[in-house]
Amino acid sequence: MTVSSDGTGEISRSALRRTDNITSTKVTNTSNTLHRTSNSSEATQQKPEPPTPVPYQSPGPYLVEYPYEYHFLINEPTTCEQQKPFLVLMVPVAPHNRAHRDVIRSTWGGESLVLDKVVKLFFLLGLQTGEGAEQLQEQLLQESKEHRDLIQSDFLDCYKNLTIKTMVMLEWLDSHCSGASYAMKIDSDMFLNLSNLIRMLLNAPKTNYMTGLVAREAAVLRDTTSKWYIPEELYSNSHYPPYALGLGYVLSLDLPKKLVEASRHVKPIYIEDVSLGLCLKHLGIDPTDPPGWGYFNVFPVEYSRCAYSRLVATTTHAHADRVKNWEDFKKPGPYCRSKK
Repeated sequence: MTVSSDGTGEISRSALRRTDNITSTKVTNTSNTLHRTSNSSEATQQKPEPPTPVPYQSPGPYLVEYPYEYHFLINEPTTCEQQKPFLVLMVPVAPHNRAHRDVIRSTWGGESLVLDKVVKLFFLLGLQTGEGAEQLQEQLLQESKEHRDLIQSDFLDCYKNLTIKTMVMLEWLDSHCSGASYAMKIDSDMFLNLSNLIRMLLNAPKTNYMTGLVAREAAVLRDTTSKWYIPEELYSNSHYPPYALGLGYVLSLDLPKKLVEASRHVKPIYIEDVSLGLCLKHLGIDPTDPPGWGYFNVFPVEYSRCAYSRLVATTTHAHADRVKNWEDFKKPGPYCRSKK
């Protein structure tokens, strides 16, 4: 990997080719290994028969490779220091999903100053492998130069690796945005009312704070056909500890460092929001219910100016024209009709 003068990381074509045949959930960083061995030729001459490397072993279908050393391929390491945001928005999105990124940039992600508070948006990506990966990477580098809002790490971007994606996000926030007050992880298919979110945060705790749609006493699914199946030998309790649903949650910026540390003591299961709940339990921290009922919505709220003026975040229908709805939402005038 090389780093350009503008601070944007560039992954080499050879590194991309090495990922083409990956079947596990981990992209092995062989370039670092090659670099280390190339600088130890004398040792190699003294020991012509190096030890046989330990074969890779997957942790199984319900755990992920974390903690593990992942590296940033595209980065914006100085943006938070320069712009000093109050709130950082982190949107996990697949590398190929440029359309979702553009919709967000054209709607709520395009707001950089809300109620006199600086808001900064970043998209978090992993690596895509297989056919077309090299061309896609070139497109991402160009997109990064244009928008300066992409953060990419060298894990395989897939559903099972959402926990890795989340932990890499927390590592990045701790390293590069710890001076901000809050961060929000929000899915790419969401509507976000930033004014309501900022108002909520102005009265929120500044430490040990996580909120969203909090699930309490959520049952562990034992049906092997379920997308969220967890075997009893991995997690024996019948219910999970409280956790904020992954569609969108907010946390104070003292938490990333604490959660990353806690993750080293918790089995990293593939259900990312539950995994964070297990980390919170390890820390003895309970997620906070939002101050308003209906602030966070897992089921899509049908668009209307009035309904959307009362929430913080909601999932949206796949067929919804989010740009058109946003333009309507931002036009002048009262959100709700007054009752006669």
